[in-house]
Amino acid sequence: MVEWWDLTYRFFSFSDAAVRLVVAGTMLLGAAAGGLGTFVYLQKRSLVGDALAHAALPGVGLAFLILGEKQFLPLVVGAAVTAWLGGLAVDAVTRYTRLKLDAALGMVLSVFFGFGILILTHIQKGGYADQSGLAHFIFGKAAAMSPGDVTAIGVITLLLAVTLMVGFRHFKLVVFDPGFAASLGLPIRIWQFALTTLVVMAVTIGLQAVGVVLIAALLITPAAAARQWTDRLAPMIGLATAFGSLSGLLGAYISFLAPALPTGPWVVVVVSSIFAVSLLLAPNRGIVWRLLEFWGHRRKVSRDHILKALYRHGMDRGNWTDYYPRRAIAELWSFRPGELRSALGQLVANGSLERSGDMFRLTSAGIASGERITRLHRLWEVYLSRYLDLPSDHLHRDAEAMEHVISPELEAQLTDLLEHPTHDPHAQPIPYERAKGEAKDQAS
Repeated sequence: MVEWWDLTYRFFSFSDAAVRLVVAGTMLLGAAAGGLGTFVYLQKRSLVGDALAHAALPGVGLAFLILGEKQFLPLVVGAAVTAWLGGLAVDAVTRYTRLKLDAALGMVLSVFFGFGILILTHIQKGGYADQSGLAHFIFGKAAAMSPGDVTAIGVITLLLAVTLMVGFRHFKLVVFDPGFAASLGLPIRIWQFALTTLVVMAVTIGLQAVGVVLIAALLITPAAAARQWTDRLAPMIGLATAFGSLSGLLGAYISFLAPALPTGPWVVVVVSSIFAVSLLLAPNRGIVWRLLEFWGHRRKVSRDHILKALYRHGMDRGNWTDYYPRRAIAELWSFRPGELRSALGQLVANGSLERSGDMFRLTSAGIASGERITRLHRLWEVYLSRYLDLPSDHLHRDAEAMEHVISPELEAQLTDLLEHPTHDPHAQPIPYERAKGEAKDQAS
């Protein structure tokens, strides 16, 4: 425990120069890839980053063969050139052939990556003196970053951020509505080419830290996680940048605690964990949120069915003041025992039912709610019969599904559209707020 705390203190105090380099490099890389990846993700071109990353590998080998030594900036430039050529190849294949984008990406990825492996194999067997570490560009090795590497990553990250801010509106139009952008005279191909170039830059600066195999995950996963939390572009970019930067920090921290574990894969594991948490817990989109909504809707449907059943039974008898035992209510609808018990308790709590021992009856609020549900059901049956020409044996089932999710505004529009019908297609009367007054008269 003491050793873990001591290592944690040493890491977050940034007293070690090597730690500062790794943290700065991975956080800058995560921020750049996350923010830019938002546009790639929203454009549904997630595999483009993967293809460009693999296309960058032969550039690393060719730059080394030309220079005869391993320097980060020239290797990155070489990687950028071949990655950029890979992007042009994808664009050419999709534009001038009948192949789809996924086929073009698969071809470019496999061809360029295979070529890159051949070059690296040639270098390894060629006896070059400074070849050590070139293979790290495949899987990444953040610990090998030098101050010059981090400086280059910082400069490119700043350039990416400035370019995105300056061209934000144009990139937004190209991603969301290229047709409208073209009608405004915006050169779509130029801006798409600019976006691809930015992706190439983000990919190439990430080769040293996470390698060609994992950089696509760092480009797309933060954006996918951010998408779960917001529907707006600017907050999504901010969240993706934060998630990418946080994954860089935590990945470096875990790797510092366990030096035998490489930083790059841990960065990807952390950002994947952030995505998993977002997928589960994000409001409105998260799985847990949707399950809660689903269960809430099921409980509402059960309550509505009880109110509707008691209201219709009272309507047939002309009396809503009688108490009903739990068993009698269960016979009015196909309720499960646990479902019925829970729904009755909720209806008593919200004032829709009045309880006396194990007997229940509608309150005035419950009568009004039961009347409204019955009215909505029968209005929908009229609509489905009149406008969709559904057979009578299909009306009840479809109206049953729609009666629980209609707002008062839509109810008013539906009533006006149908011209206030008095009976449904089965000749049953449609109640219009008459029951509440009748119930009060009976109670008095």
